[in-house]
Order: sequence, then C-alpha cells, then structure tokens
Amino acid sequence: MTTMHTPAFAPQLYIKSGVTNIEFYTKGLGATELRRFTNDDGSIHVAELSINGAIFHLHEEVDRSGEYSPEKYNGVTAIIGLFVSDVDAFMQNAIAAGAKEISPAQDYDYGYRQGKIKDPFGHIWMFEMKI
Repeated sequence: MTTMHTPAFAPQLYIKSGVTNIEFYTKGLGATELRRFTNDDGSIHVAELSINGAIFHLHEEVDRSGEYSPEKYNGVTAIIGLFVSDVDAFMQNAIAAGAKEISPAQDYDYGYRQGKIKDPFGHIWMFEMKI
C-alpha cells in the first residue's frame, strides 16, 4: 500500500562556494537547521533547514551544474513566499540579522499583508499573511 503525502515545495537555494556561516537563516528567519554536509574546508555543501515545518535546502554553487546563487547574475528568478503569523515580526528579525528591506510590510486590497526582504545571499523572501 502506498502512503499518501501532502504535497510540499522544498526550494533549493544556491549560495556562493566557500560560505561557512548561514546563521542569518536561524537568527533572522527562525529556521531550524535539520542537517548539514560540509566540504573538507568547512564550507557548506548542502544544509537542510525548516521554518515552521517548511523545508528548504541551501547548496553551494557548482559551475558544472548550471545552478547559481542570485549574486552570480545580480538578481533572482524566483521569490520565496513564506506565510507567517506576524509579517512585521519576521521583517524586523530578518533586517536585524542582516537582510535588506525591499518593500515594507503593508496591507493590500486583495486581503494579504506582505513585505519583502533580500537575505545576505541575495535571495528575496516575501513574508505574507491573510488579513
């Protein structure tokens, strides 16, 4: 018998090779680090993290894979939307931990409160909640 699972996205985010400190995600976003695989020099090969049960992975950039950090091309192709219980608190914590505010938290007429930050590795996060 096959067990059915609830579908979930698990974004794979890329960071520059040589990164050893991903503390921003635990301090700024409240993530829990579930596991980490490091290279011989102590840099992160891959780390698995979770925010309120939502899992995501950080991978080092590897030229042969064609998968790069946003810093490589000075931009992103996707924004990570994270539903949270308090957009303002997430914004404040992320900024205090080193994120840059892209757009402040505000209410929109379509029923969401949203705010965007860019993390220290160039990924853009949009914190959102229904109002």
